[in-house]
Amino acid sequence: MIVLADHLEGLWSRVEPLLSIRDEAEYDAAVERVETLIERGAEQPDHPLHGLLDLLTALLQRYDERHHPLPEVSGIEMLRYLMESHGLTQSQLPEVGPQSVISELLRGKRTLNLRQVAALRKRFGVSADLFLDD
Repeated sequence: MIVLADHLEGLWSRVEPLLSIRDEAEYDAAVERVETLIERGAEQPDHPLHGLLDLLTALLQRYDERHHPLPEVSGIEMLRYLMESHGLTQSQLPEVGPQSVISELLRGKRTLNLRQVAALRKRFGVSADLFLDD
């Protein structure tokens, strides 16, 4: 067991700097490593470095949650933001409903139903959680 611990200690001293995210500089370096891994196909489950990509992604997410928390926004605020950022008008979301329904949603006269949330998730390729208010 001691030999194994000594061997792991030697390996860890070379691996630990690759997994360390304690400040913005290390964060940026980890993002570069993730981008390199993706370029080399590591997002494929059978790639030998897929586990490293998963681990780095989780570490980045944890750092973001601690140091760059997202403000709480309602589902309607998220819809408004996505419409603006994609340059969409109310009539360009027929999968959510007619323009009049979207207008009522944006004015707070209606709330999003599950069918609309599913349509928005699919349309924008984001988590349905973004549209669900607690």
